[in-house]
Amino acid sequence: MSSVTKERINQLIDKYIDKVIKLRHHIHQHPEIGHKEFKTCELIRNTLTKLDIDILPPFLKTDTVAILNREKANKNITLRADIDALPLCENSNLPYSSSIPKMMHACGHDGHTAILLGTAMVLNELKENINGSVRFVFQPAEEGFAGGKDLVEAGAIDNPKADAVLALHGWPGYKTGSINYKSGIWSSACAFIKIKIKGRGAHGARPELSADPILISAKIIDSLYHIPSRSIGALESVIISICQIQSGSYPNIIPETAEMQGTIRFFNMELEPEIKRLVHRVLKSVCDMYDASYELEYKCNYIPMVNDAAFTEFCSNKLTKYFNRDDIVTFDKPLTGSEDFAFFQKKAPGLMFRLGIGENSPELHSNTFDFNDKAIKDGILAFTALTLEYLL
Repeated sequence: MSSVTKERINQLIDKYIDKVIKLRHHIHQHPEIGHKEFKTCELIRNTLTKLDIDILPPFLKTDTVAILNREKANKNITLRADIDALPLCENSNLPYSSSIPKMMHACGHDGHTAILLGTAMVLNELKENINGSVRFVFQPAEEGFAGGKDLVEAGAIDNPKADAVLALHGWPGYKTGSINYKSGIWSSACAFIKIKIKGRGAHGARPELSADPILISAKIIDSLYHIPSRSIGALESVIISICQIQSGSYPNIIPETAEMQGTIRFFNMELEPEIKRLVHRVLKSVCDMYDASYELEYKCNYIPMVNDAAFTEFCSNKLTKYFNRDDIVTFDKPLTGSEDFAFFQKKAPGLMFRLGIGENSPELHSNTFDFNDKAIKDGILAFTALTLEYLL
């Protein structure tokens, strides 16, 4: 590495850590959902403006992409954080809990954003020791919209071309500040489905006159849930979950329509056309049986995220200089959740690692979740150290 020592990095982190935590609390208190992160974007840009970093015009509406040492075109590492919140009511009673009704940072993106801002502050002071450029990507709309796909397709990591991409995700259940990683497939693909059943309404006392969309929906859900076990090979992993259903307006009226929404998750993209075909087959066969019709919206927004083997090995080896070996842990099983950092990794070798935020932390996407401030310093240290090591 350059002449920068672990002690020097930690001194700089200590210089900025209080400011970074305050930024995290502010972001947590003012959550914004995907593609509407206007105030969050403004805060990020105002913070970066105080540094000697080139801030690019937005590629989408609410992204921020900034480049340190842009003139050093020999090598680039791109660091990414997601910035959006979730449509969920917070129940944490924190002094900085969400001030926006039915909206909260329940997935730790406030922590990711703060860590990347802190990393920019530290690396800005070390820019003379960096042999290459560093791109900081503050990405909108990770939750459900796959904003990473749109941002990458818009050219956000093309000029200069990213040679490596790096991200982290705060993770409950692990020791605070620990680094947890996996080479290869990290998370699943995900398709979102929306199904509308059109039947025939009737009086609740005369069901024989109806084509009951609630009964049809029940049959469809049961049949969909049998696809993984009876139509897909046993060695493949497919999860179908119907998570929302709406129908009817009164206890004694059989409605005309029903709508349901859910997700389908899988690891093998070659299965995707067959999965879609099987869903259509189930819908058609059940609707034909009951003299009903259907409409299907099917969007495969997420692809499997795959950590590059060589880059993952490089990062895990370098981190041993900065973290205790006991705090660098591998995990074996991929997640059935999905992550749009996968689209960054299609453009360049990449790694997403888990940053432990406490064994007893509330789970992600729960209404009591809060990113552990004590892990922020370790997140900045990992990002900074890997950047310096990569840009030797």
